[in-house]
Amino acid sequence: MDTKELLKKVRKIEIKTKRLSNHIFSGEYHSSFKGRGMTFSEVRQYQYGDDIRNIDWNVTARYNEAHVKVFEEERELTMVLMVDISGSEGFGSKSQFKKDIVTEIAATMAFSATQNNDKIGLILFSDNVELYIPPKKGRSHVLRIIRELIEFEPKSQKTDVAQALKFLSGTQKKKAIIFMISDFMSDSYEHTLKIASKKHDITGVRVYDIREEKIPNLGMVTMLDAETGKTQLVDTSSKTVRMNYEKYYQERLNYFKDTFRKSGAGIVNTRVDENYVTKLLGYFKSR
Repeated sequence: MDTKELLKKVRKIEIKTKRLSNHIFSGEYHSSFKGRGMTFSEVRQYQYGDDIRNIDWNVTARYNEAHVKVFEEERELTMVLMVDISGSEGFGSKSQFKKDIVTEIAATMAFSATQNNDKIGLILFSDNVELYIPPKKGRSHVLRIIRELIEFEPKSQKTDVAQALKFLSGTQKKKAIIFMISDFMSDSYEHTLKIASKKHDITGVRVYDIREEKIPNLGMVTMLDAETGKTQLVDTSSKTVRMNYEKYYQERLNYFKDTFRKSGAGIVNTRVDENYVTKLLGYFKSR
């Protein structure tokens, strides 16, 4: 992709996702994710209705008039976007690939965090961490994140959620808001998720395509495994083949749901042809 085309894509995504974050998400995001606590702001004269437990007795004695300490929420947070860039994210049967929706969701969340003056970091992962951008503030930083989401080419096509979570625990020492965006066609990550969830506020955003749920009866079909690169001739007219695939898919889905819930992490499921805005807003309001 040449520079001109890349900048055009970045600008298009910025316009769409920034509008969403400005008008829809910023308020919900602000109320859904709390700061680290209350910090001292100032001392002022006592007013009717003030909590007497906040009276500053030293200042009150000095001025012979009641004064109270004022506290405010320490709002600044850190958001880390963990984005799956493995081969399966290139799948799409309708008007968009999973990768396109993943990029839009990540950009929307990044701009929502920026509206609240929060830091945003990025982890792109396959079966290893392919890119890490440490959390920072500002529009130019968000635009860099969007550029990487659009044009980064992974070295591996496979997926390992556990490796990404292990990297998160090793690099992000302070509590952060984590949005892990993937199709979660992976397993064996319950232990690493449990450890990461003790420190961080984690949400798994599962992006999937309706054609991944079942194999249609199309006779003999050559299929490509996007994560291994292998092709195989599959008899889709076989009921056993179709049932085995559905069983495999359902096992991965149940594992994702059960593992995240047991770890106390949040879950959002959105299909590529659904309105992810509605799904995210519903999630924020339910927190």
